[in-house]
Amino acid sequence: MSSTAPQRRPATVRSRFAPHLDGAALDRARLAVVPRLRSRAPRVPFVMLVSVLLLTGVVGLLLFNTSMQQASFTASRLEDESKVLAAREQALTTELDRLRNPDRLAALACKQGMVVGPPAAFIDLTTGRVTGVPAPAEAGPCLGTPPAPASKVRR
Repeated sequence: MSSTAPQRRPATVRSRFAPHLDGAALDRARLAVVPRLRSRAPRVPFVMLVSVLLLTGVVGLLLFNTSMQQASFTASRLEDESKVLAAREQALTTELDRLRNPDRLAALACKQGMVVGPPAAFIDLTTGRVTGVPAPAEAGPCLGTPPAPASKVRR
């Protein structure tokens, strides 16, 4: 360990290293251990760096949260729209089934003057024979009921 107290050296050492200096000058010029000063790093740049990092993190989290909420609102809106479109599809399917009903089609055909034909007759093209009895269609009473008015479907 070093000491700050002056150390005595023999005169022979003085004369050998610095013969032209006298004893008082040599004692003043001698190196001594000086306690180290603790250097402090400037605090302002460090505080500014930490503040900027913290502020950047908070702003980033705020922007991320905002975008997630916006995506949630969009998803909710799209789910609602999907439910409306599914209900509309179901209504259109029901309307199509009603329009394809055979009784309704028969009633519309009767209203337009169409009649049910007799059983069909077929011709065999290789032999030329007729299978079945061909007969003309005859007008008769309509079997179907008049069609109900079509309900309007929103589009």
